[in-house]
Amino acid sequence: MRVITGTARGVRLKTPDGLQTRPTADRVKEAVFSIIQFEIEGRRVLDLFAGTGQLGIEALSRGAEHAVFVDARREAVALIRENLKRTRLSDRAETVQGDYLDYLSRCRQTFDMIFLDPPYAEVFLETALQKISEIDILSDGGIIICERPVEKPHPGQFPGLSSGKDYRYGKTLVTLYRKDSHREEP
Repeated sequence: MRVITGTARGVRLKTPDGLQTRPTADRVKEAVFSIIQFEIEGRRVLDLFAGTGQLGIEALSRGAEHAVFVDARREAVALIRENLKRTRLSDRAETVQGDYLDYLSRCRQTFDMIFLDPPYAEVFLETALQKISEIDILSDGGIIICERPVEKPHPGQFPGLSSGKDYRYGKTLVTLYRKDSHREEP
């Protein structure tokens, strides 16, 4: 697993032993970043189920202003910190060890881009999308990038968010949600 492009291009990221973390395949990561490539520069990013941190690190390498990495497991957070040091991106990053719902419940920041790649077998994706739509932490026009297995149904519609088409990459589906921009009536 490596950083595809940007300031940390080619840096190999450490991956965990065992099966508790399922890193995004390089092919899927490349496809996701080609879809959003013109929307990264200067953005604030949340990598909610961060695992190795590779999605947020890729965004930082491509010019995102700041990234917050959240994972419940201590080992994952230690791995993210190590990967941030390897890529020399620690100064633009914050790592948080904790449950995703606890983090969202107390979050007071606004993000332009949110990566959601939760454990596939759980309802974390739907729950996270619902909570994000309720607490309004996505900037107007912001993007949520969701990964799920092909056998898992579309997460659904959420207030204030519009979903685009599903992109299929092997056994993985990627869905983009955008926050509806609020327009004042004259």
